[in-house]
Parts: sequence; C-alpha cells; structure tokens
Amino acid sequence: MLSVNERESRTGAKPAQMRLMAVLRDQFGFSSLRKGQAEAVGAVLEGRDVLAVMPTGAGKSLCYQLPALVLGGLTIVVSPLVALMRDQVAGLKLNGIAADAIHSDQSRDDNVAVWRKVRSGELRLLFVSPERLMTERMIAALQRLDVRLIAIDEAHCISQWGPAFRPDYEALSRLRDDFPGVPIIALTATADPHTQADIKARLFRGEAAEVITGFDRPNLSLAVTLKSSWKKQVAEFVDARRGQCGIVYCLSRRKTEEVAELLRGEGHNAEAFHAGLESADKTQIQNRFMTEPDMVVVATVAFGMGIDKPDVRYVLHTDLPASVEAYYQEIGRAGRDGKPAETMMLYGIEDIRMRRMFIEQEESAPERKRRETKRLEALLAYCEAPECRRQVLLRYFGEEAEPCGNCDNCLDPVPTVDGTAAARMVLAAVDESGERFGASHVVDILRGSDSEKILSACHDALPSFGIGVAKSRTEWLGIVRQMVAAGLLDIDISGYGGLKIAPRGQGLLRGRETFRYRPDRIGPAAGRNRRAAGGRVDAGLDPETADLLAALKALRFSLAKKRAVPAFVIFADRTLVEMAQKRPRTLEEFARITGVGQAKARDFSRIFLEEIARHGSAAGVPWPVG
Repeated sequence: MLSVNERESRTGAKPAQMRLMAVLRDQFGFSSLRKGQAEAVGAVLEGRDVLAVMPTGAGKSLCYQLPALVLGGLTIVVSPLVALMRDQVAGLKLNGIAADAIHSDQSRDDNVAVWRKVRSGELRLLFVSPERLMTERMIAALQRLDVRLIAIDEAHCISQWGPAFRPDYEALSRLRDDFPGVPIIALTATADPHTQADIKARLFRGEAAEVITGFDRPNLSLAVTLKSSWKKQVAEFVDARRGQCGIVYCLSRRKTEEVAELLRGEGHNAEAFHAGLESADKTQIQNRFMTEPDMVVVATVAFGMGIDKPDVRYVLHTDLPASVEAYYQEIGRAGRDGKPAETMMLYGIEDIRMRRMFIEQEESAPERKRRETKRLEALLAYCEAPECRRQVLLRYFGEEAEPCGNCDNCLDPVPTVDGTAAARMVLAAVDESGERFGASHVVDILRGSDSEKILSACHDALPSFGIGVAKSRTEWLGIVRQMVAAGLLDIDISGYGGLKIAPRGQGLLRGRETFRYRPDRIGPAAGRNRRAAGGRVDAGLDPETADLLAALKALRFSLAKKRAVPAFVIFADRTLVEMAQKRPRTLEEFARITGVGQAKARDFSRIFLEEIARHGSAAGVPWPVG
C-alpha cells in the first residue's frame, strides 16, 4: 500500500498537510492538533504502525478518525464495548462522517444493512468488537475491500484481557498477516513498559512508531485510606463535596445500587450505572451526568470510557482496583479540564483476598497468573507507600518525578517504624497454627483472646499465645495487612483465605529480611474539601455567562434526548463554554467555535444562535441572528 506522500507524488494532489488541516477544521471544528496527536496522525499517514499511549482526555480517538478521512477507503475500529461504539458512531455521524457499527445489541437486519454500506464503499469507519472481527468469514470479507487503516482502541486489553477474559483480543495479533501493508494504530491510556512491549510484540512483531506523551496528571490529588466503616466513609467523602460532580467506583452491581441508594438518602443527586441496566437507562444517566453539575454516578469500572466530561471533580474507589493500570485509567476520568480534582481509594485486607481469589480462579496459564499477581503487588505497594504517591505511580509507568506536594503522603507525611520484631511474632503465630487461619484469628492468638474458636482449636496453648497483648487489635491487623502487601505473607485463596508464610517471610525469620510499616491512621475519608478550588466548568464565569451556559446545556440535553444519544456527542462542555463566552451572532461566527465542524454548524447553528439571542434579549443586550 502506498503512503499518502507517495500517492501525492504520483497524482499531483495538494499537500497532505493542507488536506489534513482542512479536514480537521471542517469535520471536527479544531484548528490544531494536541501534543502527541500530530505525531500519531503523521506516522499513520506515512503508512507506519503506531502504538499511542496518551492520557485519558488527550484526544486519542482523533488519531484514527482524522487519518480515516484523509486516507479514504475503509477504516476498521476495534472497540471493547458496545456502548463505546455507539457513542463514537453517534458523534461521528453528527460531524457528518460516514460511520457505523456492527454489534450484538443491533438486530440482524440492522447489521446486514450496515454491512451493505460497508461493501458498497459508503462507510469510512466501521466499529466492531474483536469477537466479531476475528472470525474467518469476517476477515475474508474485509480482505476483499479497500481497507486503509485498522485502529485498536483500549489496546492494553490485548495484554491484560486476551488470554482469559477476551481471547479474541489476543487473536488480533493475526491482523498483521491478514492485512499486509495496512497500517495499524493501537491506542491506550494505560500501559506500563511491560504492556507496551507486549502490545508491540503481539501486534507489530516488535516494530512500530511509539507516541508516548507521559502519564503525569499533576492536577489530581491522590489519596488512599484504610477501609473501616466504609459506608460512613463514602457518605462523608461525598458530603464534603456536595454540589460537585463525581464518580464512585464499586466492584459489583449490587454494591453500586446500595451506594447510590445510600447517597440519595443523604440528599445527593446519585444514580447507579452498571452492565445490567437497559440501554435507554444508560443513555439517560449519561445525559444527566453531562448536563447536571452535581450528579454523582456510582458505577462499575466500564462507566466513563469515551465520555468527554471535563469537570468531574472527584473519583472515589470503594474497593481495590484490579491493577495500577486500571486505577490510573479510572482516576483519569477526573479533572480532564486541568483544574484541581481529587481521588480517594478505600482498601483493606479483604480487598487483597478478593483480588487474589479472582486471579486464582481465572482460567489462564500460570505465566498469566504470575503477571497479574505482580500487577496486584505493585498496586498494594502504591497503597502502602510511605513516600509521594505520584512518584510511586509514575515510576510504575517508567517515569521519574519530584515529590508532588499534592497527595496525602506529601501533605501529611506518615513516618515508618521498625516492625521486624512484630513481624516475627505474626509469622510465629501463623506457623504454630498450621498456616490455615486468616488475619483475624492470628491476631486473636497474638492478643491472647479467649474466644470459642481459639479455645476449641487449643491455640491458647501455643507459644505465641498472648505475646502481642501490648498492641491493639487494629494495630495488629494493620501490620498483618502490610506484611501481605510487602510479600512476607501470602493469602491461601484455595484454602479459605488462610495466611501462609511467603519466601520473603522465611527470609525474615532467618534474619535476611527486615520489615518497616506505617502505623494506621484510620479516619474519615473526607479529606480536604477542594470546593474552593473553582473546579466546575462554569467556575470563574460572570453570572450572565454562567446563566447562558446553563441554558445552552439544557438545549443540548433536549437535542440529545430527541436523538437518543449522549449529550457530549452533540457538543462537549468546553465548546458550550466558548459559545457562552463569545456569544456568536452569525453562522460564520458560530462555525469558528472550537468543536463546531461544518455538519454541526449546518444542523445546530440556528437553534443555538436563537437561544443565545433570546438570552441576550432577556438580559437587555439584543444580538441579531445572522
């Protein structure tokens, strides 16, 4: 396949850069590309494979949408979620771009109709799941068409989901052979150096242009606290940020419903979001989330993918995420406007047990389980870190940084103390009780409890019985949890969660290892109230402009509801803010607003200009509509 430059040299077409910028302005309403976008787009147009690792909110989608229009032919976009496909397609169509999707939520007749458009050359972008793409029939059919580009969104799934959860993600490695000469771009916000190398090895045979724009999000305040009375902690955290928009992540559907009900009972505008909801309900919640400035969505981890909501002021995890990558992606949905935003994670030893159980029960090869265990250990090290959390987080992704001054450890340092002697006591109790009991029972041994379970097991006769009475139960539980995080103890998942001495623990018993721990400070998760930081999208606007912005948001919501699409695909918040500030009066002025392409100017200018003029008239400042 010829690159754009080669084709132009033969055809005498106008320079690629001029065409590129014209498409960017006319179709998407932007006058320039962001950091990383230009490099990724340029490499694709040169016919090169690309791995793009860019933070959430950096505009990864444009890195394949723009080349798709410049290259012509068909671009295949591999996407993991039907909801994400639907939203992307809706947004492209509103920009006047021929895009569609084939997926399981559509009827067979609808999918057949889409395929007819693909076959006739009407579509520029086709969105499909890896499962639908990686069939012999689909591959063979696409090989007969003019495929110019393949984009793989959320590409970290190739490494992290492929072997077990989504096997067809791993099968995407065949695409290089199935479509020789067709450039492939893989995009993700979350890939550590190992995952980057894994993606390159699987997709590109190790050779691809890399566009890695960095992982630092300095506007995010990072914090972790020990889970105690978690419902109270959640309620206090959200209440301290009343009136702000936030996301609360939970591990299960049931828990999202429970937390949403709890928050509504406290007077918050809260809704649960999970895969069990009807499609119409999901769309309604997404629209409200985009429109209502104080909405709190309590969700499982799928929520947030592809949603361009810039003024999310906090993300709260009620449970331990799956990995550092998952955590980074989820907190990345806060503060996309660059203004201060907060993150908080609650976690405890039960979270560690659950995550290790998930890994153990996964039907995958031992090597896969070993890697997932290492990922979990890296997250636990982040949770228990005594130093700057941003340094620990960025170090995981291969970056070095100075202490941030904006995380809980920087703002309120926690000293570590020598816990080697205490650790030996714990290991003795675990060993003497047969490595069959959990943390609570081991602590009861150390504290000399006369509980029925201790007495029935005759553990009151162990040498370690009562040797730790000087420390409180809470302090011992914290020490045990940190010993697990430090690799001194393992949790025997197949043996009902009993503690076992890990190789490093054996080293400590032999004097080859030491242990330091952080005394737990269990308090409310509320943390600092950043409300004064002015993080809402309308912060800093004068009252009249803020009122106009609210009116434009209401109009956007009405339009989105009529079209059954999420509000953000009509216009992003930042576009409405610019509209409210500049108050365009003519079609030409409206078309110059960032994010307004030709199609949206044609379809929406009249109604938005009328709303702006009506608002101006009400304020005594008539603006004629041109």
